[in-house]
Amino acid sequence: MKIVIAPDSFKGSLSAPEAANAIARGVAKAAPQAETVLVPVADGGEGTADSLVAATGGRSVAVTVAGPLGEPVRAAYGVLGDGVTCVVEMASASGLVLVPEARRNPLLTTTYGTGELIRHALDGGYRRFILAIGGSATNDGGLGMLQALGLKLRDEGGAPIAAFAGGAELARIAAIDDGEWDARIRESTFTIACDVNNPLVGPQGASHVFGPQKGATPDMVAALDRGMTQWADLVERHTGVRLHDMPGAGAAGGIGGAFRAFFPATMQPGVDIVMAMTKLAHHMEGAALVFTGEGRIDAQTAMGKTPLGVATVARKYGVPVFVLAGSVGGGTRPLHARGITAVVSIANGPMALADAIRDAETLLADAAEQLTRAFLAGRGAPAAE
Repeated sequence: MKIVIAPDSFKGSLSAPEAANAIARGVAKAAPQAETVLVPVADGGEGTADSLVAATGGRSVAVTVAGPLGEPVRAAYGVLGDGVTCVVEMASASGLVLVPEARRNPLLTTTYGTGELIRHALDGGYRRFILAIGGSATNDGGLGMLQALGLKLRDEGGAPIAAFAGGAELARIAAIDDGEWDARIRESTFTIACDVNNPLVGPQGASHVFGPQKGATPDMVAALDRGMTQWADLVERHTGVRLHDMPGAGAAGGIGGAFRAFFPATMQPGVDIVMAMTKLAHHMEGAALVFTGEGRIDAQTAMGKTPLGVATVARKYGVPVFVLAGSVGGGTRPLHARGITAVVSIANGPMALADAIRDAETLLADAAEQLTRAFLAGRGAPAAE
């Protein structure tokens, strides 16, 4: 019996490969003779680079860059097994996980480090990029990233906007100078792995929808949206690209729009990119069961998160899908009509979040074992004692 194990990360506790290994251990306790195929996956957020590097036999390149608050952090980008494609994971350099909760402030956080990762990869000779932009701590419209790659920004008096510009600087920018813009970008291709369609500004834009998750108060949200609108006006005058209502431009605090305006870039759902590069469909052939999962399953899962992507592929092969989650929220029932057989929380009783995070590996393995036993019983097959 072949069982495919394709989870995303359980944020704060397990990476996707760690989650896959934990599920495999649980499966082995119930069905030691089963063939398990581990395919750690992601949807464009944290863990995307690791998933693609692991799937293609690539490698990671560590670099010290500016973190979201301008302080040095150790980040990395992935070089895939083809030796020519880079995966730049925004969360590695500019991620929310890098900012303590008490210091989260999208008026200050910058994407400069993400630009440094891209520049380092360009220096290494790479010209084909996948940009995984989930999990950001920023709402700067991509200003910092653009600055790191040579774009000069000036205020009304002609003075330069300081490096590491955060969202507070959006409203001060009056001129764009691309005289020192990195020419290698025009020679490259950029695929943006993105799972949101939010525009840059307005009630559904970057500031209003994602700003509060990054520490923005209502007053900050209003100021950020005003600044983002001024920035979009300036970008349209300079490039001819209108970002205000462009789907996906509001992704990752507006960096999605920056890529669309200043890079030869296209957008694609992150989960689709990962599914294709990990050859998940190939692994589904002959499978009897699929396990997937992530930290939380709720109504947002139907918007293109990893478990739904896995289920969409499995459904084409008629393979049942069990989803394991750290927590299960409301709105999951529609998932059953889209290929997910069952959604199960790995929590085995009331427990504090800290305990659930600490014991996630054991809880995940135990849940996988019990579901495998139930699956085998339904097939009239014996489970291991």
